[in-house]
Amino acid sequence: MFARFSSARKLIAQILAVTALLWLAACDVTLAPDANVGQSIDPTDPIEVALLVPGASAQETDNQLAQNFENAARLAIADLQGVTVNLRVYNTAGGNPQQAAVSARQAVDDGAKIIIGPLYGEAANAAGVAIAGRDVNVLAFSNNQAFAGGNVFILGSTFQNTADRLVRYANRQGIISFMVLHGEDLPGRVGRDAITTAVQSNGLQVAGVESYPLSQQGIFTATRRIVSSVSNSGAQAVFTTAGANADLPIIATALPDAGMDTARSRFIGLTRWDTLPQLAALPGLDGGLFALPDPGTSGLFANRYSATYGSNPHPLAGLAYDGIAAIGALAAAGNTDALTKSALTQPQGFRGTSGVFRLLPNGLNQRGLAVATFQNNQVVILEQAPRSFGGAGL
Repeated sequence: MFARFSSARKLIAQILAVTALLWLAACDVTLAPDANVGQSIDPTDPIEVALLVPGASAQETDNQLAQNFENAARLAIADLQGVTVNLRVYNTAGGNPQQAAVSARQAVDDGAKIIIGPLYGEAANAAGVAIAGRDVNVLAFSNNQAFAGGNVFILGSTFQNTADRLVRYANRQGIISFMVLHGEDLPGRVGRDAITTAVQSNGLQVAGVESYPLSQQGIFTATRRIVSSVSNSGAQAVFTTAGANADLPIIATALPDAGMDTARSRFIGLTRWDTLPQLAALPGLDGGLFALPDPGTSGLFANRYSATYGSNPHPLAGLAYDGIAAIGALAAAGNTDALTKSALTQPQGFRGTSGVFRLLPNGLNQRGLAVATFQNNQVVILEQAPRSFGGAGL
C-alpha cells in the first residue's frame, strides 16, 4: 500500500494548490450589510471598470494568471453588444494587501465605477476596505466567505454552494446519513463546516466527523479509526474535503483497502475529481459523487479563449469574464443602477463561463453545478447543471 503512493508526499504538498491561494485571513468590511452600494450610471456612456490582477509579482504563476484574467476580461468586452467598457488594469504585486489597497484607491481616483478582482483573500479585503466610503463595489475572484459582504462580492465557487448541491442530489437518491471526512488544515476545516451546514440545513443526519493529518503517514495512521467510525455509524456516504491533486488518491485507496464498503458508504467529494484523469481508475471512487461546472458552457469558453489567445485558459480565468458579462448584461438592459448592489444581486442571476450564477446580498454567490460520477473509468454526468434559478439543483 505504501509503494502505491511513493509520490504522495509531493501531492500532499500541493494540496488545494489553487484554492489555498484564496483562503487567507480577512478583516471585517465596515459597511452596513443592507447598504445599496454603487453609483448610478448612464448605460449609454462608456462604463469605467478597473481590473485588479496579481501582476508585478515575484511569482511567475501570479503573473501568468494576471494575464489570463486580463485576456478573459477583454474577451468579454469584445462580446458585449450595445455596451462600451473602458477597462484599466492595476497590479496588486501578487496578493500584497497594501498594494491592493493602493491600487483600489488609485482606480477609483482614476474614475472606476466598479472593481473586478483582486484574487487573494487579504488583497480583496484590503481593496474593499480602502474604498469602503467611495460607493464602489468590488467583485473579487476569491472564494473565501470570510470577507464577503458590504461592498465586496466573491465570484469564486464556494464550498457551501458545492456542498449544498451534492447533499440535495444525494438526498434525492435516498442518502440521509453522512460521515464528514476532512484534512486538518484551514481549507479542510472550512470544507467540514460547509458540509455539516449543508447536511443539517437540509434536515439530514451528520453521522460523524473524522479528520486526519495532511501527511502520508498521518493518513495511514488514521485509516483504521476512520473505517471503524464509518462502519459503526451506518453512514450512507463519506463526504470528503480531499483534493484531487493531494490527499484524495490516498484516502480513496487506503480506506477501501482497510475494509470500508464503498457500495454501502459511497464517497462524495467537495472538490472536483475530473481535474486528475487518473482518479477515474481508482475503484474506491467508482460510483462516488462530485460536482463540476456546466461542461457545455465551460467548453465553449475554453475553445473561444484558446482560439483567440493560442493557449488554454487558467481554470480561474473565466471569473474575469463573468464579472464583465454581469455588468454588461445589466447595462445593456438600460439599467441606470447596473453597478449597484440591488442590481448585481438580481434573483435571476447571469449566464457565465461555467453556467448560471448569481450574487447574493451577503456578498456570496450561487452557481449552477452538474453532478457527476465515475463509471468504467469515465466521467459520467448524472444530473446536468441547471440553466436557470429555481429549477432542479438550485
